[in-house]
Amino acid sequence: MINTVKIKLNVPREIHAIVRTLQNKPVDRQGRGFLAYLVGGCVRDCLINREPKDWDITTNAEPEEIIALFPKTVYENRFGTVTVVNEEAEKISLKNVEVTPFRTEANYSDRRHPDEVKFSDKLEDDLSRRDFTINALAYDPQTEELIDLYNGIKDINDHVLKTVGNPNERFGEDALRMLRAIRLASELRFTCNNEIIESISNNNSLIRDISIERIRDEFIKIIDSPEPMAGLILSHKTGLLRYFLPELEGGIGMEQKGEHVYDIWEHTLRSLQHAADKNYALHVKLAAIFHDIGKIKTRRQGENGKEYTFYGHEVVGERMTREIMTRLKFSNKMIDLVTKMVRGHMFFADPDKITLSAVRRVIANIGHDYIWDLMNLRICDRVGMGRPKEEPYRLRKYQSMIEEALRAPTSVGMLKIDGKQIMAVTREMPGPKIGYILNALLEEALEKPDINTKEYLEDKAKELAKLPEKELKKLAEQGKGKKEEVEQAELKKIREKYHVK
Repeated sequence: MINTVKIKLNVPREIHAIVRTLQNKPVDRQGRGFLAYLVGGCVRDCLINREPKDWDITTNAEPEEIIALFPKTVYENRFGTVTVVNEEAEKISLKNVEVTPFRTEANYSDRRHPDEVKFSDKLEDDLSRRDFTINALAYDPQTEELIDLYNGIKDINDHVLKTVGNPNERFGEDALRMLRAIRLASELRFTCNNEIIESISNNNSLIRDISIERIRDEFIKIIDSPEPMAGLILSHKTGLLRYFLPELEGGIGMEQKGEHVYDIWEHTLRSLQHAADKNYALHVKLAAIFHDIGKIKTRRQGENGKEYTFYGHEVVGERMTREIMTRLKFSNKMIDLVTKMVRGHMFFADPDKITLSAVRRVIANIGHDYIWDLMNLRICDRVGMGRPKEEPYRLRKYQSMIEEALRAPTSVGMLKIDGKQIMAVTREMPGPKIGYILNALLEEALEKPDINTKEYLEDKAKELAKLPEKELKKLAEQGKGKKEEVEQAELKKIREKYHVK
């Protein structure tokens, strides 16, 4: 008799429907249907009020029996997993639901997949093969019964991660579970128990048997978790980090002096953690990890013997970042973006470069879509130095100048028509009159932005071309004056917003 706990979890109707379909199919003389339970991470997430990213169901039905019950399925593996396709589901997480028979597994010669899989009629067999106790939970949404054979609920309440059974055996079956343990601890803000930490430390070399793509994906999830700093510290402590990101460990104990309170390692982690606290995009978090990676190779003793220099570390860091991310098989797009940020992160630390033209050059290099991310990286860098989180005047000045450089130009360049088009529709020859027409059009567009369309401006240009040149020149001068007035008003608002002059 399996002990159960009565509890009502928030399960979507689409998932209820799949479980109900399995349970309502008569398969014995008493008219009873298949056994079917939600299992694994989705149950754990429901218990902690976290929206599941995936929904998994386990059943005593075999693959052919599962396929026969649903109009659209995908079955392309030797492990019994059938993907039930919900085409009408609104949420992506509900569209493809994996339904897997109860099963037992034996021998993992590749440290990833079992060499032998046998289907079972017992839920206990299926739960016994799970990785961690918090994932070895099964739930029947019809009866609202939760099955917990390994005290997973207690471990959730205690915020601790434990393996199902011997951790050496679990990690020997799939070595990626070692990194997954650290990832789950970082995601859920749990701690790994001593047995897990000791086992990973003793078995860390097994990670070499895992493909770099799988390692990269877990690394990304650690970086994207609420506690990436703790995740990387534990990766180092257990010896895993040196197998996929050894360059980062080169900063441990490498002091910086000067304005820096921490060594390169801790500065990097604190910069990353601030990016996580602010929920910045993944490319910002990656740039936070790598922004000072070049310091490890460029550190030199200063002339006074009391400080260090790191000349050109952003250039060296750009090259190292590209090598590391290529090795980890990141996409070319992500590599290009992160390396640009690493190369450009020093701009916002150099007060001598604070000119509007220099800011425009930085924007042109990094792109309009990412300039604020580069600014945020600079703030992460500052916080990682042990500085107060309040932004100093210099950073506010940069923010103001970025906004000034990004705003739509208050000039004839903003018009949906140019001199060539005016000459084409008015049949005017090149000369001052074309410039007058442009500035007259600008005056009207500044007052009424909605008229800035090609069709309207072409018609208006034809009208203006018929005016005497003297009158047209007067309208043009009004446009120039209005431009200056609007421009100064916009700049004033921006500078007041950042409390700068």
